[in-house]
Amino acid sequence: MQPKKPATIRDVAAAAGVSTATVSKFINGQQRFSAEVEARMKAVIDQLGYRQNPLARSMVTGQTKSVGLAIMDVRNPHFANIVKGANRVAIEHDYNLLVVDLEESPKREQELLGALSRRVDGLIVSSRIPLETVDWLAQQGKPVVFFGAIQRQGVVAVRTDGYRAANMLGRHLASQGRKRFAYVGFPQARWNAERLQGLQDGLAQIGASAKVFDVNLPTPEEGEAICSRVLLADDRPDAVVCYNDLIALGFMHEAQSLGLKVPDDVAVAGFDDIPLSRYANPPLTTVDMQSERQGVVAMERLLGALAGNWPDADTLLEPRLVARQSTGRQ
Repeated sequence: MQPKKPATIRDVAAAAGVSTATVSKFINGQQRFSAEVEARMKAVIDQLGYRQNPLARSMVTGQTKSVGLAIMDVRNPHFANIVKGANRVAIEHDYNLLVVDLEESPKREQELLGALSRRVDGLIVSSRIPLETVDWLAQQGKPVVFFGAIQRQGVVAVRTDGYRAANMLGRHLASQGRKRFAYVGFPQARWNAERLQGLQDGLAQIGASAKVFDVNLPTPEEGEAICSRVLLADDRPDAVVCYNDLIALGFMHEAQSLGLKVPDDVAVAGFDDIPLSRYANPPLTTVDMQSERQGVVAMERLLGALAGNWPDADTLLEPRLVARQSTGRQ
């Protein structure tokens, strides 16, 4: 059976006895008409089952009804949760969400962001991109909301208080009787510094500090790779805080392969509270950085900007300590 040909705007105009321009202005909300004319057009649209072409609509209104979201690594559950939160709000407001994975690759960021920008009304972007790319984005003519800490005049961001999160972890580990500390960081991330500072300030209350080690990527493989360098030294720490849960999970797995017991020999903790953390062996102590909530709020702020209500300040979310067996008793 030959499929039925979909109704066109010309079909609607002919059946309603009006011009195609009148139909276009009506369905795009550009002009009001008499109640009788509007009722006639609506009845014909319903009768014919007319569905507007999104591309044609964008050409008329200048709006795509799409929003772009640029994340650093789609495999990282922290970013997946941001996508989940943002997408839920987008759907509620009849927007499409287009996601781009920047793949931790600074060389291609502007290329990927430029292509995304041309297809959407506004952007939500990780603040881990270089500042020169932040400045370049400001020249693309699209509203942008960042997630994560960023120090730039006129830039709007939604972030969770990383200093407070790390400070809580430091004080928690001290309360468990830990004495020697290490921090496995990811310095390419802009918010790595505030996490380190929060941890050091929390440990200073007991006269301690954390020895710092760095990885090149925020992945489990990097956590595994650096573990022996951290734990086989003469001044082995009895507590290790990692930049995120993925590093912490890889680190904890390798520590156990080296014959060390977690948490008896070494406590391990991370950030983000990704789903895998609660199912690790032992379950991983972490800080809930409100990943999904970041996506929700960032999308709300961006949709507000698209409606002409540009936020005048950053949004700071509160972290939550999630104490589990990897650092001792809860």
